[in-house]
Amino acid sequence: MSYPVPAQQIETLYEIKKSKFIAFAAFADSREAAMAHLANVKQQYPDARHHCWAYLLGNPHSPSSAAMADDGEPSGTAGKPILNVLQHKGVGDVMVIVTRYFGGIKLGAGGLVRAYSASAQQAMEQLPTREEVRLYDVSIDIDFKHEQFIRHLCEQFSGKVVNCSYAQHVTVDVQLPSHTIDEFQEKTAAMAIDFTRPDST
Repeated sequence: MSYPVPAQQIETLYEIKKSKFIAFAAFADSREAAMAHLANVKQQYPDARHHCWAYLLGNPHSPSSAAMADDGEPSGTAGKPILNVLQHKGVGDVMVIVTRYFGGIKLGAGGLVRAYSASAQQAMEQLPTREEVRLYDVSIDIDFKHEQFIRHLCEQFSGKVVNCSYAQHVTVDVQLPSHTIDEFQEKTAAMAIDFTRPDST
């Protein structure tokens, strides 16, 4: 199944009562990638009081992971509102960081929730997206004479050959979009190929 992911990173500015909220949104398909974005933003705005964030990894309708942090703001007033925006946008593999510069006027807990939500919302509305197609690993045992056919078929189905190992037979490891696996198997059925389907995880 394909789903939208960030096509590029963006930054937006939201101001309220002299406080500045700079929202950064970008593609992140792992916690490591998300934390790398956080480190970069902290480096870019070292004098900011707070760098609050949330990420959503994988398919937005059934994410593999989600996390958030208030970074010194009162509990539940920053990370949670940012994550809440992400959970309603239908975009996967996304990291949003909201950097706050305090303007001298306290916003209160409700004001903070609204400001972090509005800042994340603004970034997500302006974020360009692209379709991400999830690829599954499939292993195929074939005779040598079928190798070129499998390579060609793989290309036809928007997949890619990851590895080939040669022994008595050829073992070809390929990655295929999930919606093509059944048809791919049908096309190879006549060749009595040992076809290892991916697990459902």
